[in-house]
Amino acid sequence: MDVLVTGGTGFIGTHVCRELDDRGHEVTALSRTPGDADLPESVERVVGDVTAYDSVADAMEGHDAVVNLVALSPLFKPKQGDRRHMEVHLGGTENVVRAAEDTGVEYILQMSALDADSNGPTAYLRAKGKAEDVVRDSELSYTIFRPSVIFGEGGEFVSFTKTLTTPYVTGLPGGGKSKFQPIWVQDLVPMLADAIEDEDYWGETYEIGGPDVLTLAQVTRLSYRAEGKSVRVLPVPMPLAAIGLTLADPLPFVPMGSDQYRSLKLDNTVAGNDVSAFGVDPASLTTLEEYLAVH
Repeated sequence: MDVLVTGGTGFIGTHVCRELDDRGHEVTALSRTPGDADLPESVERVVGDVTAYDSVADAMEGHDAVVNLVALSPLFKPKQGDRRHMEVHLGGTENVVRAAEDTGVEYILQMSALDADSNGPTAYLRAKGKAEDVVRDSELSYTIFRPSVIFGEGGEFVSFTKTLTTPYVTGLPGGGKSKFQPIWVQDLVPMLADAIEDEDYWGETYEIGGPDVLTLAQVTRLSYRAEGKSVRVLPVPMPLAAIGLTLADPLPFVPMGSDQYRSLKLDNTVAGNDVSAFGVDPASLTTLEEYLAVH
C-alpha cells in the first residue's frame, strides 16, 4: 500500500512512518521541513503544508491511503485565539480530505483527541471535533483515533509538565487533580498501522488510553523522581487559576492560558479502553512510570 503521512516528520509521524515502512508499505512523509527528519532512507520525503491545498494535492497523487497527523498541540497557546486552531485542524483536514477525494485516495486515518466536539469547551477540542465531521462526511473510508496524551521520545507531555512546575515545591491549579491516561507512542503506533491494513477497523472511532490513570500531580512527581528530585504540590484554587491564566493569555513567556485552564477542568481519560479492539490487554501496555524508569 502507498501511504502518505501528513506530519510525517513529527513526534508521532516518525514512529508511524517507521512502522509502516517495516511492514513493507511504500511511505511518503509530508511536512513543511522534511529534510532533517530521522527516517529510513526508504521513506520518501516531500515538502507540503496542509493549510495550502495545492501542496497537499500534488503530494497525494498515486497514494492509496493518507494518515493525517498534522496538529497543533493542545498545549499550544495561540496568539490569534481560535483562528489558528481552525486553520490547522479544520482547514488542514478539509484540504487533506478534498485532495484525497480529487486524487482517488480510498482511505484516511484521522488523528483526533479525546473529547473532540464541535461545541467543546476549548478551541483545540472544537477544531478537532469539526475536523472529525469533515472526515465522516467525506467520500473516503476512514478510521478516527481519539487518544489520551501520548508520551515517548520526542514527545512534550513530560517536558511540558516540568515547564509548568518547579522541583521541591510547586503550585498546580486545583492541586493537580486533573486526570490523564497517558499511552506510550510505541504502544499506540502498531494499532494505527493495524487500522490502515485491516478494513474491519474502517468506519470506526476508537478512544485509546494507557494502562494507568494519573493525576497531573502524580505525573509531576514521577517526572521529578526520574531525576532524583522530590516535589510537594501546593493547590492553587481553580477560580484564582482561571483569573491568572486568563490574564496570562497575551504573555508569550507564560506557557498556559485560558484555553489550557479550561482543558484542565476535563479528565483526559477513556470510559472504555478501545485498545482491546486491537487484541491488546491494557495491562500489557507500558506505564509512564516504567518509561521513566522510576522504581
